[in-house]
Amino acid sequence: MLAEPTTASVPNPPSRGMRWTGRVLSALVVLFLTFDGVAKIVQPALVVEATRHLGLPEGAIAGIGIVLLACAAIYAIPRTAILGAVLLTGYLGGAIATHVRVGDPTFTKVFPVIVGVLAWGGLWLRDPAVRRVMPVRRDG
Repeated sequence: MLAEPTTASVPNPPSRGMRWTGRVLSALVVLFLTFDGVAKIVQPALVVEATRHLGLPEGAIAGIGIVLLACAAIYAIPRTAILGAVLLTGYLGGAIATHVRVGDPTFTKVFPVIVGVLAWGGLWLRDPAVRRVMPVRRDG
């Protein structure tokens, strides 16, 4: 049986500024991932060439785009945002591994990390449940 949370273990509800900052960060993540997912479905030449460079078959591009759009949609819905963040973390980890495998420049390996940090940061700022699970400690 889970213990009832104590006053000390329940973070304060987010301030208006925290909530809006979290929403803006989350919206930027959703917009970027939606753009990327749609580009994978539409498949302009640049996307096809980038996918070939990564060693992935051209036939996989649309499926990857659909998975990305689904993850972004799940993240965008407040009730399922935590699941969406977990799914996006897995997706972005795969992107990092793919870029490492082909020896891409550092920025292309770090960019998915930045997107993941923004996704979780936006969620952390707007959701007390996430702050409860991932507290920021101020040990002096």
